[in-house]
Amino acid sequence: MKLEIARGLFLLAALAVATAALAAWEEPGPVVLSAEQGAGHCPLPRAAKVQVAVKPDQDLLLLMFGLTQGMRPQG
Repeated sequence: MKLEIARGLFLLAALAVATAALAAWEEPGPVVLSAEQGAGHCPLPRAAKVQVAVKPDQDLLLLMFGLTQGMRPQG
């Protein structure tokens, strides 16, 4: 096979791959969220889990104090 033919086939293959990649590229555009869809708040993603309200522990201040003391250099 001549070098010119191989080069032409390689160019066609590269253009075909680039065209397939461009056709498969899907980037979502900007979307305006409205309150008409839900109860006046932004909808949660499907993967989000609903969490119950977490109350802070009574020892949270003590924990924060201990963490800040541990950040001090020894000496």
